[in-house]
Amino acid sequence: MLENDIVLERFLASRGAAITDEEVAMLDRLLDLTDSDLWDLIAGRAEADDATLAPMVRALRAS
Repeated sequence: MLENDIVLERFLASRGAAITDEEVAMLDRLLDLTDSDLWDLIAGRAEADDATLAPMVRALRAS
């Protein structure tokens, strides 16, 4: 989905060099979601079922 790609591109452009292993793991887990489920999280239409993903969702929303 283009919207997800744009958000991920912005996030990685701004934080890619400083991303932690923990953040990579969270991002990997989020990328296992369907495009529409991921977009719902990023757009704020849904919240992650797993609260440990909340920091990455917030970071993506801020991108």
